[in-house]
Parts: sequence; C-alpha cells; structure tokens
Amino acid sequence: MNTPENRTTGTHEDLKPKTEGDTGTSPRHGAADPEPRADCVIDTDGRITFRLPPGPAAHPRLLLRLRPKKGRAETAPDALELKLDQADGHRHAVLEPHPALTEGRWDVYLLPEADAEHRRLRPGLRDLRALVDGHLRDRTSPVAVRIPYVTKDGFLALRAWRRTAHAEAHAIDVTEGALDVTARLHGAELGEDATVRLRLRGTDTVRTLRPRTDGDGRGFSFTVGPGELTGDGGGAARIWDVFVRPASEAQPVRVGRLLDDVADRKHVFVYPAITADGSTLRPYYTVDNDLAIEVT
Repeated sequence: MNTPENRTTGTHEDLKPKTEGDTGTSPRHGAADPEPRADCVIDTDGRITFRLPPGPAAHPRLLLRLRPKKGRAETAPDALELKLDQADGHRHAVLEPHPALTEGRWDVYLLPEADAEHRRLRPGLRDLRALVDGHLRDRTSPVAVRIPYVTKDGFLALRAWRRTAHAEAHAIDVTEGALDVTARLHGAELGEDATVRLRLRGTDTVRTLRPRTDGDGRGFSFTVGPGELTGDGGGAARIWDVFVRPASEAQPVRVGRLLDDVADRKHVFVYPAITADGSTLRPYYTVDNDLAIEVT
C-alpha cells in the first residue's frame, strides 16, 4: 500500500501543514512591510542563522521566548537573547546548537533598543533543506531538535524537542489486517530484552510486543493487529501511545517523527484505518509529533 511515507520522500516547503498558516510561499522584504521580517537558514547541526534587513537601531537583538503550554498556569518563561551583527548590508544573529532549547514552541521577537518594546517577527525565506534527510543520521543523547515554522497567525517561531533518547518512526505501513512500523533508536541502544510498549492513555494498561531488531542496536520494527488492542473493556475511543523500552531496566522511549523539516505532522500525515472484528485501528501523529494508535 502506498503510505504517506512513500509519497513524501524528500519533504519540501509545500508539505508544511496548512493549519499552521504556512501557505507554501515566502514573503519578501520591503519598505512597505508593516512588521519586521527575518529570513532563516538551519544547518545539519541545528545551528540557525537569522537575517534581517538593516535598521536604525544601534544595538538590536533578537529575543526567543518559550510559549506557555495551553491549559497550564503561566510562569516566568524561558527566554534567550541573541545579538544582531551588521554584515553584507544586513543584520545577522546565530542560534548555536548548544545549549539545547527547552522542549516546546519558541516565539521570535525583535528588540530594536535596550528598553524598546519587543515586536514579533514575520517570516521571510526559510531554508530547511538540511533537515529533510535528518532521520538518516544517528543522534547521541540528548536528542535535540529545532525546526523554524510559521504560526497560525503568520509569525516566525521555532519548534523544539529535547529528549534523553528518541525512537524515530520511518515507515508506517497499513495493510488490511495489521499495522507495520519501522523505526530507529537515537541516544540509546537496544538490548536483547528490548520491548515495544503500547500504553492506554490515562491508565496503567500496557500491551507488550517483541520487536524485530536490525542487529546494530538501533533499528527495529514491530507489527500491531486489532487483536492486540481490543478487549480492554473500553466502550469509547481509546488512544494507545507507542514506546520502545531498550532494556528491561531502561526507561521507555517515545516513538515519533521529529528528525525532518515538518514542525506539525498531525494534519499532514494521515493514515487509513484497519477494521476487524467490529473495531477500527488508525495510527496518527499527536500534536507533539509522537506516534499513537486510536481504536474505536
């Protein structure tokens, strides 16, 4: 079956989720722009270079501020300031790979002067080509990811993840009777007693599967059928979150898809469902790009 993974090899800008306000085009700088804009380019190490047109401020800076999560009490947010240097007729700021950003969404602001009011930046050109094949490179712990993207209201922001270890889902093949998942572990190694754990969200119920491993301590795959996730006594839709436990004494590691240029996968990668014995099973990516399975 032709899965979304097969259709999207070599992700391009036109695959960005439209729900995040990305139209697939990049606005140009110009004197008529009512709000400041910034180009950005990211390299394979996660280093991001911001480029802004010249301005009158003597000591401009960029401010990156972590956005509070919905439904949680707002506290003093994480924030990071970057100096803007003048070069080649433009202003440049560099966000280095280290330290890693706290996991979440970071809004980008311009601080024209030391005491001036900060202004959110609009996106210019976003060069994300270095991220397209990011899943092909093995990562060490901690696994840190950052992706520039456009928010729903049209501003520039960064999506960041920081995890001790991460299992990157590659192919998800949906057949008539089963779901086959191929993944690769980053930041840890698989032991002989590694297991895949499917946890029923909001409960302590866990289904355990034995993965097929590649022998290099990183690659693995597993198969899930409707029979493994039914008969739990639930009448409404149930969500099963997918983890791999590298060894019997290790902490479970979330399976998801973070290592490319798609900041929000949920509405971009949509998979068909499997129906058997009165139940329907459908894989999907959550708002955090983690893999889950919905059973109805």
